Formats: sequence, C-alpha cells, structure tokens
Amino acid sequence: MLKTSFLLSKRNAVSLSRVLATGISGRNVRHLTLQPSEHYDVAIVGGGIVGLATARELILRHPKLTFCVLEKEKELSMHQSGHNSGVIHCGIYYTPGSLKAKLCVQGLDLTYQYCDEHNIPYKKCGKLIVAVEDKEIPLLNNLYERGKKNGVKDLTMVDKRGIKEIEPHCEGMFAIVSPNTGIVDWAQVALAYGDDFRKGGGDIFTGYEVTDFKCASESGKSQEKEAGLTHPVTVFSNNKQTIKCRYVITCGGLYSDRLAEKSGCNREPRIVPFRGDYLVLKPEKCHLVKGNIYPVPDPNFPFLGVHFTPRMDGSVWLGPNAVLAFAREGYNLLDINLRDLADALAFRGLRQLMFKYFSFGVGEYYRGLNHAAQVKQLQKYIPSVTADDVVSGPSGVRAQALDRDGNLVDDFVFDGGVGEIGSRVLHVRNAPSPAATSSLAIARMVADKAAERFTL
Repeated sequence: MLKTSFLLSKRNAVSLSRVLATGISGRNVRHLTLQPSEHYDVAIVGGGIVGLATARELILRHPKLTFCVLEKEKELSMHQSGHNSGVIHCGIYYTPGSLKAKLCVQGLDLTYQYCDEHNIPYKKCGKLIVAVEDKEIPLLNNLYERGKKNGVKDLTMVDKRGIKEIEPHCEGMFAIVSPNTGIVDWAQVALAYGDDFRKGGGDIFTGYEVTDFKCASESGKSQEKEAGLTHPVTVFSNNKQTIKCRYVITCGGLYSDRLAEKSGCNREPRIVPFRGDYLVLKPEKCHLVKGNIYPVPDPNFPFLGVHFTPRMDGSVWLGPNAVLAFAREGYNLLDINLRDLADALAFRGLRQLMFKYFSFGVGEYYRGLNHAAQVKQLQKYIPSVTADDVVSGPSGVRAQALDRDGNLVDDFVFDGGVGEIGSRVLHVRNAPSPAATSSLAIARMVADKAAERFTL
C-alpha cells in the first residue's frame, strides 16, 4: 500500500515534516494549523504529476534549500493526473527532434525504473497501432519510420496474421507492434513522487489556490520590502494566506495560462479544455482485449481517435471522444462555468478551430451521446464488440493549448514573465500527453532551467 502524508491548509498550515507520525495515507489529508509567514527558497504551484515530479527532482538536487508545493484542491493529482487512460507511452507519434519525442522516450525508461524501485505495479501489455483501410497503410509506414527516428525500442510491423497472434479478436491489415508500451495508475505514481518530496523535507500545502504573485519591492510597505531582501516573492491565496519565497515554478495544468498571466506573460498559448468520455467493456467481455489497440491517426483531424485501453484493475476503457468542455473542470456534459466558457469562446484561436473542424466536432458530440455510434467506430478493430457490451465510463479533461490561429500547440512550452517578478518565475505553460510518461524527464529539464534561470 502506497503511503504519503499531506498538508491541508485552510487559514493556516504547519510544516509537513512535523506531522510524519500521523501515518496519513493515500490522498487523505488533515486540517492542521499554520505558522504565519512561512518562507521557502522555491514554491512549486500545482500538485499534479508534473509539479510533484519537479518538486521531487529539485529537492534531490538541492537538499539544503527549502521547497513547498501549493495545490488548490484538498487532495493531490485530482485533475489530469488522476483522470487519464493510464498508458505508459513509448514516443511513436511525436515529431522527431521535438521535446515531446525526446522526453517521452526518456520518460518511459525512467518510469519503469522508478516503478520497480518503489514497488508500484504496472503491466507491459504492449500496443498495436492498426491500419484497417488501404489509405492508412502509407500513414502507418510513416509512423513506423517516425518511431524509429525517435529512438523507440523494439518496434516491429506485422500483417493480418501477426495481429491475430497478438490480439485474436482484432481485425486489421497491418499494424505497428510496440511491446514496451504499458499501463500504470498514474495517480499512484504522482503520490509516490509527493512522498519522496515529503521525505526529502519538502512541505505540501493543499487547499491553497494561488491568486497572485508580487515582489516585495512592488509593495509600498517597508516591512515587506525588508523581508524581500531574502524572500522577495509573495504568493497569495484565495483565502488570504501568503507564502514568501525567492522563486516560483508553476505547473498549473488546466490553469497554466492564467497563472502565467499573473507574472506579466502573454496568455497565449491559451488553454482550452476538451473533455473525453470513455465507455467501459462489461467484465464478461474484457477477454476481447489483451493490450492497447490504437488507430492510425487521421492527419485531417486534430485528435487521435478512439482506442482500446486495458486498466490495472482488469477493466477495459474504450474511447475517448474529444469535445469542448464548458468548464475547465467540466467532467460532465452539464458542468458549466460561465467564466471558463466565455473565456474560451472569446478566444480567436478556439473560434478558428471550431470553424475548421465543425463537422468533426458535431460528430464527436453525437458519438459522446450515442453509444451505438461510438461502438461503430470501435467495431472497425474488434467487430465482435456490440453496444450491449459497453456501459458509460469515466471522463477526463485535457488542457489543450491553442495559438490564436486555432493550431494545437503540440509541444512543451516554458515561459517566464516581465519585470522584477518575471525574473523569479518559471512557468510550465503546456505539458500535454504524454506528460505523465515524461514526468521524470520533464522534471529534469525544469530543474535544469530553474538552476540556470535562478542560479540555485
């Protein structure tokens, strides 16, 4: 059983290292009291998998410095880190030379090594990328070459007979076989990162929603200016708490653009939330799928398409679709946040994307509401699956970064800011899938950038 200890700060909080004996486990937290004016060398904003991996890496490199993680929810890894397919990706899809490709290939090896060292269960169940039509075969060949260029290990191509040997119920003409693709519970991995950080002396504050950053010299109060000589940055929260620090790193996921704006950054690339709804195979039908089965991506559409994903608990998820969410935390169709929705619709980039892919978007909404329509897509790969074999499953929200022309920003983006505060802040602006697989590799890159930018 994975065990970690966390802080929940409401009005006040104490150092996490002072409550080790409580034996708090999993995502459970306790309401504790806080010492005023806590000071840290570095505050990491965001308690998802990238933020926790970054915090862990920093405290391993700089054990004499003080660090804290600030998370707005009452628990860690509540959003993208805890609402995902659980796949350990190998790096086939991404543009050669991109950070996505480089960090994913590195991250896969680091993930398996970390899970082995920390006794976190995973399954190397492999993946097939299956071509079911003639027009997909050249695309599949290109994808195979791309994977080779990216340094993905042990890729092979198989024909129809080879597909059947791996997935007896799957139909296809040709397929890429990726034997090193796996599955894991990424929320469990994220909590393990948090446990490492805690054991290294780091503090984790939950219930701390960051509302602003200010440098002491920007304040008219002489007392704050005095404090600013060593810890010039004040991080404010929605419930009037403050943390003082020398530097800030944000890993804000769904809110990364809004956090970046607080230090003077341009809000572009803008985060637009897209919801993905899964179906789940009924238990008696899970034998139909042994490993991950993925489609050949259609270059005419912005998202990957439906796939079959086995889970660590033995279930099989099918999907997802990809539709605009009406709230940044909109996990259900009727979850609406007027600020988030107005913000998204007012953005030129989203309107451009909607215009370009209008028919695709309508189809995605329809398939999200109609199981039979979604199953029809899935039957291209496993014809024997029927609408009676599935039930509604969970949903996740993806923080999709868009530029003003409606293009999906497909790589990781790092940013700072302007003025005095900008020199003391590093933002992870865009960390899309495969960010979980890449998390340890991303953390190394962020730590390198922080050491260079902040002279840690």
